[in-house]
Amino acid sequence: MANQEGNSRIPFLVVCTALSVIVSLYLIFVYAPTERTMGDVQRIFYFHMPSAWASFLAFFVAFAAGIAYLVRWEPHWDTLELASVEIGLLFSMIALVTGSIWARPIWNTWWTWEPRLTTTLVMWLYYFASLMLRRLVDNPERQARFGAVLSIVGFVNVPVVFLAIRLWRTIHPVLLSSDKGLAMEPAMLLALGVSLVTFTLLYACLLMIRVRVEHLRHEVDRLRELGPRSLSNR
Repeated sequence: MANQEGNSRIPFLVVCTALSVIVSLYLIFVYAPTERTMGDVQRIFYFHMPSAWASFLAFFVAFAAGIAYLVRWEPHWDTLELASVEIGLLFSMIALVTGSIWARPIWNTWWTWEPRLTTTLVMWLYYFASLMLRRLVDNPERQARFGAVLSIVGFVNVPVVFLAIRLWRTIHPVLLSSDKGLAMEPAMLLALGVSLVTFTLLYACLLMIRVRVEHLRHEVDRLRELGPRSLSNR
């Protein structure tokens, strides 16, 4: 029953996400004004920051699901943890790529080892390695425990990434400062806000679909195991 309810929510969520994407694109490329110093390249920011936010959200969900699995030992939490880590990797990669594209005309380099970029890369490498290490374990229960522990430990780096521009001297731009407040015009803030909502919906949409695919995979594996047994019983 729970799976059927989840399946019925997916089309509705897909429609909401698609509408939100259309509104975001209009606000980003038409409604929001061109930044005076950086020009049109600044519009990458409306994809860069929301993708970073979506990766933080994904890794937090994986962190919470990992704790829930170690407490309850229910396979659903392992599926949620795995799916969220995979999607978090996707969004953090988008954040790294868009950041590099943005940096090239502004900093005259594709990459610089400043704190925010470095900690983000370390975060991405850790979660990527955690997925690879997880696949080295054959036993499903041990694999789930291993993945849960790795997601819990890995989340320690997420606040470090978020606070990097405040903990160390960096050339990374700061959206909110104590002396100047929000350094954006209202139209830009609206475009950013809607884009944040869009990426959040996109994360939720991808998560529901990925969890559903994983449940179907487990069901196929179960039926494959039952097949030879049913034939032997005959």
